Amino acid sequence: MSASRALLSNPHAGASPAVARAARARLAAPSRTAAPLARLRIRSAILSSPAAAAPVATASEPRRRISRSGSDASLRPKPAVLVAEKLGEAGLAVLRQFADVECAYGMSPADLLARVAQFDALIVRSGTKVTREVLEAGRGRLRVVGRAGVGIDNVDLQAATEAGCLVVNAPTANTVAAAEHGIALLASMARNVAQADAALKAGKWQRAKYVGVSLVGKTLAIMGFGKVGSEVARRAKGLGMHVIAHDPYAPADKARAIGAELVSFEEAIAKADFISIHMPLTPTTSKVFNDESFKKMKTGVRIINVARGGVIDEDALVRALDSGKVAQAALDVFTVEPPPKDSKLILHENVTVTPHLGASTVEAQEGVAIEIAEAVAGALRGELSATAVNAPMVPAEVLSELAPYVSLAEKLGRLAVQLVAGESGIKGVKVVYTSARGPDDFDTRLLRAMVTKGIVEPVSSTFVNLVNADYTAKQRGLRITEERVSHDSGAAEAPLESIQVRLSHVKSKFAGAISDGGDIVLVGRVKYGVPHLTVVGPYEVDVSMEGNLILCRQIDQPGMIGKVGNILGQKNVNVSFMSVGRTFRGKQAIMAIGVDEEPDKETLEKIGAIPAVEEFVFLEL
Repeated sequence: MSASRALLSNPHAGASPAVARAARARLAAPSRTAAPLARLRIRSAILSSPAAAAPVATASEPRRRISRSGSDASLRPKPAVLVAEKLGEAGLAVLRQFADVECAYGMSPADLLARVAQFDALIVRSGTKVTREVLEAGRGRLRVVGRAGVGIDNVDLQAATEAGCLVVNAPTANTVAAAEHGIALLASMARNVAQADAALKAGKWQRAKYVGVSLVGKTLAIMGFGKVGSEVARRAKGLGMHVIAHDPYAPADKARAIGAELVSFEEAIAKADFISIHMPLTPTTSKVFNDESFKKMKTGVRIINVARGGVIDEDALVRALDSGKVAQAALDVFTVEPPPKDSKLILHENVTVTPHLGASTVEAQEGVAIEIAEAVAGALRGELSATAVNAPMVPAEVLSELAPYVSLAEKLGRLAVQLVAGESGIKGVKVVYTSARGPDDFDTRLLRAMVTKGIVEPVSSTFVNLVNADYTAKQRGLRITEERVSHDSGAAEAPLESIQVRLSHVKSKFAGAISDGGDIVLVGRVKYGVPHLTVVGPYEVDVSMEGNLILCRQIDQPGMIGKVGNILGQKNVNVSFMSVGRTFRGKQAIMAIGVDEEPDKETLEKIGAIPAVEEFVFLEL
């Protein structure tokens, strides 16, 4: 939905009215089918201190006010993408379809620092460190960091989040390749393939020296039961091995389905004949395989590592190999890459090594290049990728279901903040979700973030997005509370009946939006897949939340719609809809007018000059 485009997109960009109308027609068609979404389009978040909002001037006459909110749309040039490490041509082709791409392989850290601020996105593999310094150097422009691969230990996630920079990776394309390489190392190590090959090429026929061990019936401990670890388990089961696994986050039913048993770390290393490591490198896992760990293992254990070198204390592994505690090791990754030429570990006779080839198949390289290119391109276009690392992660089916409500949440926040007058800013926001579902049946993180984004975007000069919406709101003192209200319904097909946004302790430039409790109150719901505004203050309306909106508070009398419509028509301002809500007949009413173009000041003044109009406000959606 064009109105809900966002994460990291141009905050001023939007679909044309023609495109929007076409999208509405597709959404409203009764024969449409809802396809699962791989990603959810969300508008980019722009957060700043609500207290820093610019004062809003009002006319001296208290009951006849002309208010204008929002800014003119502007165009941005094509985004620029810096590819710092080699990426397959298939991925580069995806990027070049919409971005200016520069490949600068082998840059020094200083070169990267000097150049990163010129780009909207940065793509790296494992060899480039995206540090806090790099992210701070890119502030103001760098919006996306793409990691071509699974591990993100070379990216400072906290710094990226604080900078509002989305980090995406490519976790699926090289999964099978990494698992296959793990199995290849396992088998070649068990049968001394590398050592025997080197000996034979040196003219030595040493059959007795290179007697191996069988895999059938042996216990393989998989340390880290994620995508790669589980694929290794499947293949090991096919080799007749008994598989146990350790992963504090892995679901037991997933392990059982593969035929693996989840156990503790200590039990896994104590029972294993072979240990295959698939852990990420974190402060917790750094050098987790050390002297103490090796002491708890069986004598003669064999170790494979195709994950991250830093999880093994390499000096401790050399000692374990020399003592015979560890019979053999097969390693594809190292603490320092490339490792020193005189490394005792690399030169050890009982160690088989490869130069980080886990993802190095033709198919995997192409797949990773395409996957990361699509993720980065999608993020720059304003889409929340399913591979986002530092953004709220919600299953694709939930994203699909919440898509129109995400748009609704942001638009309610955007409207609410445009109704605020004065210099005090917004501190208290309450979001009320009305639903027939139970509290655990839907996730409101995205909705809360989008309300936050909508509220702060129009009054801020600081560009922030969904990645750090909660972080920035907390830093700026914006307190957002949530409440869920049960709605009795025969069916709970829709996740939400309505969303209410309530701003407390603020002045309003449009008095008609003030509820009986003294708060600015807006309520919206989704109809036919399109967000609608249904309540403004005490008034019920029915407004499609697209384009621009004029709200008029008036005396309820005949001819008002015609008068306002005639003024807009004379200025070639196209009216897309009108809706009137009133308290009692002949008393006060609110007229909501949707317009495709922004009326000029003269047109707005003419509307304000209609005797029955008490106040009005122009709002951008």
